[in-house]
Amino acid sequence: MMLIKINPDAPNKTILEVAADIIKDGGLVIYPTDTAYAVGADMLNKDAIAKLDIAKDRPEEKNYTAILSDLDMAGRFCDLMPSEKKIVNKFMPGPLTLAVAKKDNIPDYIHSSYFTFRIPDCVIAKEIAHLSDTAITATSANISGEPTAYSIDAISTALKDKVDLILDAGTLKRKKISTICKVEKGKVVILREGAVSEIDIVDVL
Repeated sequence: MMLIKINPDAPNKTILEVAADIIKDGGLVIYPTDTAYAVGADMLNKDAIAKLDIAKDRPEEKNYTAILSDLDMAGRFCDLMPSEKKIVNKFMPGPLTLAVAKKDNIPDYIHSSYFTFRIPDCVIAKEIAHLSDTAITATSANISGEPTAYSIDAISTALKDKVDLILDAGTLKRKKISTICKVEKGKVVILREGAVSEIDIVDVL
């Protein structure tokens, strides 16, 4: 396991390329997002996801959310309805996660029907996704059931010992988790309450 300190406002591109290469090779990377620390793996690599399940002691039936770099990348994994594009354009980058109908290239071990993603307001997370050229997992950097981590020191040693790289951007500001929603029959359905309110999402539609 490597630990590298990184500037959250002006990250070194070489460090980001190292993180991306590890993910492309099926490894695990702890990295900062705009809400908390997360563990990144290539969502399309079944072996990497199995490794992540073990590292987090996570039930296999739980689904993973993806971090993407931009709307163009989202188009590779899902076909967004006009209403969904409105939500993305209004709230992303930011603390909103959207569940949408997936394309066939998203394997069933991720979800049988949906592709759930967000574009974070965090240059490190977005650049790692861009350089990895894949959907990377956005799961929190903790053992399943443990508290959310806002600093590297708060992450369990049991998890840190099972990843290939840790990017330490210091202590993150505590923020609300992302709201998770989907659009069903033209109506907004909130799957998890978070930083963006249902009223704000409905107003966009």
